[in-house]
Amino acid sequence: MNMEKEILQLNKVTEPLLAWYDQNRRSLPWREEVSAYRTWVSEIMLQQTRVAAVLPYFARFMAAFPTVESLAQAQPERLMKLWEGLGYYSRARNLQKAAQIIVEQYGGRFPDTYRELMALPGIGDYTAGAILSIAFGKPEPAVDGNVLRLVARVTGSSMDILETKNRKEFRRWVAAALPADRAGAYNQAWMDLGATVCLPNGAPLCSQCPLQELCCACREGKQQTLPVRAPKREKRSEEKTVFVLCRRGEVALRQRPQEGLLAGLWEYPHVEGLLDEAAAARQLEQWGLTVHRWHKTLSARHIFTHIVWKMTGYVLEIEGDGPVDWMWADGEERRLRAIPSAFEKFTGAIPAEEEL
Repeated sequence: MNMEKEILQLNKVTEPLLAWYDQNRRSLPWREEVSAYRTWVSEIMLQQTRVAAVLPYFARFMAAFPTVESLAQAQPERLMKLWEGLGYYSRARNLQKAAQIIVEQYGGRFPDTYRELMALPGIGDYTAGAILSIAFGKPEPAVDGNVLRLVARVTGSSMDILETKNRKEFRRWVAAALPADRAGAYNQAWMDLGATVCLPNGAPLCSQCPLQELCCACREGKQQTLPVRAPKREKRSEEKTVFVLCRRGEVALRQRPQEGLLAGLWEYPHVEGLLDEAAAARQLEQWGLTVHRWHKTLSARHIFTHIVWKMTGYVLEIEGDGPVDWMWADGEERRLRAIPSAFEKFTGAIPAEEEL
């Protein structure tokens, strides 16, 4: 049986891709000191997040939790605080759940088979392939959105990369072309090429690409039309009014439910809808609060994967205790709590103590 043209095409690019990588690989902390634990943590942090944003978080995380055992035993509040600002907080919770399984079921030994890794919370096909190839040198492909984009362009494939069946096909092609002796370098070469040359937004830097002469998209002028993606559904919009309530140097916080969006994190009290000052004043009365001073009004917007929050906010000096599930936190207490970046603008609006 003849080898498929896509696999033949990928076989052609292996040598120039690896030669380029050997000369241009990015120096990253999880590459300079490699372990399954470090590879795993870095790959989870890098999901939906730029490398530059991850670097300081990775350094702080490794200082706090240098081993899988220390992560398994971490206080959840401290873990969430270290993750604060990275977003997608379920990643951190799944990291700890997986760490606890690794300690309890494997005695701290990191699993080194695809089946075992895929059984851990938060680990999918791409992450399992990255750990196995980079940390263990096993011939497993690691195909994420970056690799899908590059493979679609190199092979000229017009298949929708968002369809599950097509993603499996792309993975099969990459697996067939994977050099068994340099699997980790091969996977990381695709990652680096996608991050620095064959860019996702705007025009790829074809003149700098080691695969320019072999790339079907470049040859056919299809760089802007490949990869093919079905249009995304429009995000659902939610409106909220946020109250930054200050009382004698303290600010009201409440903890979100342990399930769902931003589970278990801390937030400023808020209600549904965009309230004007009169409606906001009525809400404060319902909470049993007396307003001493309206400091400022502000607005903010935060985009999640499927939802957009549109927020109006009021910063007030008040008197009263509010509902029983509120916490009144001073500056030090707030620094210990993980407050999502969705509320970053409101955190920045808290008056200095001398202003209160």
